[in-house]
Amino acid sequence: MKVKYFLTFTVVVAASCLLVALFTSPAHSRAASVAASGSITGKITYTGTPPKAKPIDMAKEPSCAKQHATPVTTEEVATGPDNTLEYVVVYISSGDQAPSAPTEGARYDQKGCQYVPHVLAFQVNQDLQIYNDDQTSHNIHPLAKANQEWNKSQPPGTPPIDAKYAKPEFIPVKCNIHPWMHGYFAVLGTSHFAISDKDGIYKIAGVPAGTYKVTAWQEKSSPVTQDVTVAGGETKADFSFKVTPY
Repeated sequence: MKVKYFLTFTVVVAASCLLVALFTSPAHSRAASVAASGSITGKITYTGTPPKAKPIDMAKEPSCAKQHATPVTTEEVATGPDNTLEYVVVYISSGDQAPSAPTEGARYDQKGCQYVPHVLAFQVNQDLQIYNDDQTSHNIHPLAKANQEWNKSQPPGTPPIDAKYAKPEFIPVKCNIHPWMHGYFAVLGTSHFAISDKDGIYKIAGVPAGTYKVTAWQEKSSPVTQDVTVAGGETKADFSFKVTPY
C-alpha cells in the first residue's frame, strides 16, 4: 500500500513539475506574447492646402517616357480622397524592443525613371538591394547624414547595388542623371512600421501588448507623435498633418 501511494505521489509531482516547466519556458512566454499581440491601424489625413503635384517632363529620356500611359507627377505630398495622405511612414519610435535585422532584404527599384516605391521603409542593418529596371543609366545618390553618404552609377543590365545602414535615419534619395527622380529611405530601429496607402490607411501588425510612442513621418511636414496602448486586437490611431501650398 505504501509503495502504491509513493508511486502515485511521485507521478503527480512529476506531472506538476512538467506543467510548471512548460508554462515558464521561453517558448511558452513567446507564444503568450504573440497571443497577446495586436495591431495599430488608422488613417492619415491633412488640414490646410497641399502643394499641387507638378507634371514631370521625361522628354529627354524617351525610353522612360514611353513606360507611362499617363503623365507622371511629383510625389512629395501625395494626396488621396477625403484629405488623406499616401507615403506616410508610421512606426513605433519609443517603447519597442530592439529587433535583430531580418534575413529578408529590402528592394528598391528604378523603373520608368522613378523610384519605386517613392518611400521605402526598412530596418537598421537590413540588407538593401537597388535595381535598375530601365534601359538607361542611373546614378543613385542617397543623401545620408547620420550614415555614410555615397553615390553610384548603375548602367542598364548591371547587378543590383548592395547597401546597408547602421543608424536610424530618413534619407532623401536622388539621381544625379535625372533631376526629377526623388525618393526616401526610412531606416528604422524597429520592426513595427507601415506606410500609408493611396487612401491614407496604414496597419502595423504583430505589436506586443504595451504602451508605445508612435510617430508618423511625412517628408514635407513635421513628425506627429502620440501615445498608443495595445492590449490585443486592433488599436486605432489616426494622424493629421498641417500642410501648406509651398
